[in-house]
Amino acid sequence: MTVIGIVGLPGSGKSEAAAVAREAGVPVVTMGDVIRQACRDRGFDPATHHGEMAKTLREEGGPDAIARESLPLIEDRLDDADTVVVDGIRSDVEVERFVEAFGDSFTLVEIHAPDELRAERLDLRGRDAAAEEGGESIAERDERELGFGMGAAMERADVTIVNDASLDAFRAEIERLLADGPDAVADDTTAGDTDE
Repeated sequence: MTVIGIVGLPGSGKSEAAAVAREAGVPVVTMGDVIRQACRDRGFDPATHHGEMAKTLREEGGPDAIARESLPLIEDRLDDADTVVVDGIRSDVEVERFVEAFGDSFTLVEIHAPDELRAERLDLRGRDAAAEEGGESIAERDERELGFGMGAAMERADVTIVNDASLDAFRAEIERLLADGPDAVADDTTAGDTDE
């Protein structure tokens, strides 16, 4: 059993890493889906209320609320797979929840990309509302994410993959991580140009 957690600022390449995993047949649990579902359940638009709902869920259920809601989904996927990827870890408290649940079977991978590339990717993907459309700017998103404890989570990463080159190079690095484990990419900083 292996659980690979993915952490990184918006636009770093987390969703692309998750897409590579799915294409390789590795199940992915996206923590943001828990938040988007909560938005829909409460009658809010996930594109404009995602950040607000993430904060609300943590205020209501504690800082590890979204991780706790994700655990049954991860455990369910592990019934049929040896490896599961968890996309969208936001805090060291969430990391701790997964370490408690999965022990040495849990590996945290940070995806890192320069700010200017992240901004370009967020503009290109069009998934979230722009600041002028009622959404958040990249600076506001970073501040919110870091406020959840993402900086502390990234510091706990077992492996960092720098995503600042080609998409193909980044995808190949994620494929190697999935096929050969974290030790295969631990000393690399190969990267790819992707959207989150």
